[in-house]
Amino acid sequence: MEHIKTETIGQVLKLTLNRPDKFNSFNREMALQLQHALDAAAADKNIRAVLLTGEGKAFCAGQDLSEAMDPLGPGIERIVQEHYNPIILKIRELEKPVICAVNGVAAGAGANIALACDVVVAGASVSFIQAFSKIGLIPDSGGTFFLPRIIGFGRASALMMLGDKVPAADALQMGMIYKVVEDVDLAEAALAIANTLASMPTKGLGLTKRLLNRSLSSSLGEQLEAEGIEQVVAARTSDYNEGVKAFLQKRKPEFKGE
Repeated sequence: MEHIKTETIGQVLKLTLNRPDKFNSFNREMALQLQHALDAAAADKNIRAVLLTGEGKAFCAGQDLSEAMDPLGPGIERIVQEHYNPIILKIRELEKPVICAVNGVAAGAGANIALACDVVVAGASVSFIQAFSKIGLIPDSGGTFFLPRIIGFGRASALMMLGDKVPAADALQMGMIYKVVEDVDLAEAALAIANTLASMPTKGLGLTKRLLNRSLSSSLGEQLEAEGIEQVVAARTSDYNEGVKAFLQKRKPEFKGE
C-alpha cells in the first residue's frame, strides 16, 4: 500500500501514515488503505497490538484540502462517512490495543484519530490542534465525542472554537494523552509499550476495551451488569488460567492471547 507502510514486529503490526510531503494529510486512498490495514490486524490472530504513527515531520495534518475542494473529488459528505467514520469505528472495535505514537503535529482529523486510540504517546515537540474552526468546519472523526469526555466540556469547547495549539506537555496535563517522551526516544518508547501489550492477555484487553466503549453510554447499573458478563468470558480464557497458575507458582506468566 503506497500511503500506509506496514511492518510486523513480533506480534505488533506497525502502521505508518505515508504522505510526508503532505504532512500525512488524508486523501481517499490513504483513508481506505488504513481501513484495510486495520481490518487485516483484526483478522490476524498473530497480531496482538497495533502501533500507529506518521512518516516524516508530522503525524497527520488532517484532511488534504485540495481533495476536499476538488469538484471531481469525493466531497465532504463522503469524506466523513466513508473515510473518517469507518477509521474511528475500526480503531474502537478492534479488540486489540492500538497505540498511537504522535511524532509531529496532529491537526484536525489527525488529532482526533490519535484520541480514539487506546494509548497515546507523543514526542516533546508535538502539538495537537482542533483546526476545524479555522476553515469554518466542525470537529469530526469523533472529536466532539471523545475530547469532552477526556478533558471536560469547557476545555473541549474552548479548544474546538478557538483552535488553540496544545503542546504535548499541556496535552499530558489535561489527560489527553498517556505519556510524553523526547522526540528521539519516541519510536523506541512506543514500540516498547506495544510489545508489552502484545505479550499480555489479548482477550482480556479486548474485553476491557469493549467495556470502555460501552461505558460511554451506559448507566452504572448497566455497566456493572456488563462487567459481570464479560468477566465470565475472561475467566474462560487460557490466559486467565495461565495468569492464576503463574501467580500461585510465583513465576512470570506466558500469555498466548487465547
